[in-house]
Amino acid sequence: MDKLNKIDKELLSQIADLHTIPQGSFNIRKNGKLVSRSSNEDIQIVSKNNKEGIDIIVKKDIKNKSVHIPVIVTQGGFKDLVYNDFYIGDNAEVTIVAGCGIHNNGTAQSGHNGIHTFHIGKNARVTYIEKHLALGNGKGEKVLNPITNIIMGSNSYLDMQTIQLGGVTYSNRTTKAKLNKCSELNVVEKILTTDNQQAKTVFNVNMIGENCKCNVVSRSVAKGDSIQEFKSKLIGKSTCFGRVECDAILLDNARVKSIPEIDAVVKEATLNHEATVGKIAGEQLIKLMSLGLTEQEAEDVIIKGYLK
Repeated sequence: MDKLNKIDKELLSQIADLHTIPQGSFNIRKNGKLVSRSSNEDIQIVSKNNKEGIDIIVKKDIKNKSVHIPVIVTQGGFKDLVYNDFYIGDNAEVTIVAGCGIHNNGTAQSGHNGIHTFHIGKNARVTYIEKHLALGNGKGEKVLNPITNIIMGSNSYLDMQTIQLGGVTYSNRTTKAKLNKCSELNVVEKILTTDNQQAKTVFNVNMIGENCKCNVVSRSVAKGDSIQEFKSKLIGKSTCFGRVECDAILLDNARVKSIPEIDAVVKEATLNHEATVGKIAGEQLIKLMSLGLTEQEAEDVIIKGYLK
């Protein structure tokens, strides 16, 4: 952490909850360069030979382990592209903390494109936390376009938490998943947009294995003149259960579009989608304002609790 300045540390604190060097395996990347890395016998981190990125190899049968792989971009006009592959061994239990923070005080666009592929072994249990945040007072755009590919082994479990904390000019998040026998994918997405920001999300889940499950929840707040678009597609090719829930709060002149697609290839597939878009309830504001808060303070409290 000695190589990092105050801005770097602030970004790492918010996107990865890092205040000191973490225990276990980690890989910290800044402006396309490796800052610090640590591997061990349980979780190895290896640089790719043919392109930018790393392989994260989680040993089979390990329990209660974690790995941090945050990325920060603080150089105006810099656009980062990285390919990360996760190989999760059979029966392993691991928490992966990723995320990207951008600080741009310049006029040129800065961005990060992370392409992550998960190969999850049989009976493995994975928690994946990915936070995005952009800071800086410059006019340069701050762009994030993450792509996540997921291949789940039989009886495996993935809890995926994706959070866009604010400040991102434009984001386009794409997630594709293939679920095998008795595997389960749970996704919780939280997004905040303001001003003229735009955020797009696409989920495409291919439910192949018998008795697999998928649950996707998107919670978002759109303020100012921002625009959000949420697309989801569940394809049920077996006896399976899939559910998508999109819940958004609109403020000012913002717009939210929710576009569901459900494809039950066999009659044994149970798939459903729910979408709710609306404003903050007036009675919620009145109740908080009766406790001495201003309308803006009451609104901020409601939004913070909604996205918590």
